Amino acid sequence: MPTALVRRCAPLVAALVAACAPQAPASWSGYVEGEYVFVASALAGTLVQLQAQRGRNVGAGDVLFALDVQAEQAGREESAARLEAARALAANATKGRRGDEIAVIEAQLAQARTQSRLAESELARQQGLVTQGFISAARLDEAASASAQARARVAELSAALRVARLPARADEQAAAVAQVQAASQVLAQSAWREEQKLRRAPLAARVAETYFRVGEWVAAGQPVVSLLPPAGVKARFFVPQSDLGALAVGQPVRLLCDGCGAAIEAQVSFIATQAEYTPPVIYSNAQRSKLVFMVEARPAAADAERLKPGQPLDVRRADAGAMP
Repeated sequence: MPTALVRRCAPLVAALVAACAPQAPASWSGYVEGEYVFVASALAGTLVQLQAQRGRNVGAGDVLFALDVQAEQAGREESAARLEAARALAANATKGRRGDEIAVIEAQLAQARTQSRLAESELARQQGLVTQGFISAARLDEAASASAQARARVAELSAALRVARLPARADEQAAAVAQVQAASQVLAQSAWREEQKLRRAPLAARVAETYFRVGEWVAAGQPVVSLLPPAGVKARFFVPQSDLGALAVGQPVRLLCDGCGAAIEAQVSFIATQAEYTPPVIYSNAQRSKLVFMVEARPAAADAERLKPGQPLDVRRADAGAMP
């Protein structure tokens, strides 16, 4: 074959060979992202205990750190004492007066009754003497007045005895019950404040970082420990707008990273609704290739242990063929 003809056909042959050769599946670049759980106390205090250690795994409910609780313990004990006092007042409101006090009133009533009987007898005797003309009517009036006073005294002490045996009025009892409820809530608040000084792991996770040392002052709401749970590990990668139609939420993908061994299976959990990079002025055919959309995929909890935040990734669709 002439040399000139060979040169003319060579590009065509190369193009045909490239078209017939198997194409490598498309891959997208990304990295591992971590969603951290920052554990803090709602109250300020001095850090007195730090159980969490960086890089160690903790279970749900494990103690992470503790702050000084001296003031909170004193407040809780004060609230408990106030609650006991309120309960005692409420119980007292349901009872009458003490037994000795009632005994005093009973003795006074017995004495008044005796005096009343004597006054009645004296009045009867005076009435007879007036009839016989031995005393004046004025003496009879004095005896009648003394008898009436004696009867009034008996009625007064009888009423006092009934009142002494009665509990407090309904309104006073209701107020005493309300005081007990209020004291109970204050005690609950004190207990909550004390519990806030001892923080436990809300879920099983790895301790990512600790931000204070024992003896340092921790402000209210300031994170002391950050946790990275397995569910918080995700792959974040960027897909050109031309490949976006091939992905959907829930679709499986494969993650490949240096030193990870076999490919890691994951599922697409989020696709951004806006492009990460927008051309400065107007869309054009040349600029469309610059558009990329952020996509997130989450691996299984067991596979999440193989990934580290910040680690570079190559991501492919699970149906795009075997990973190299």
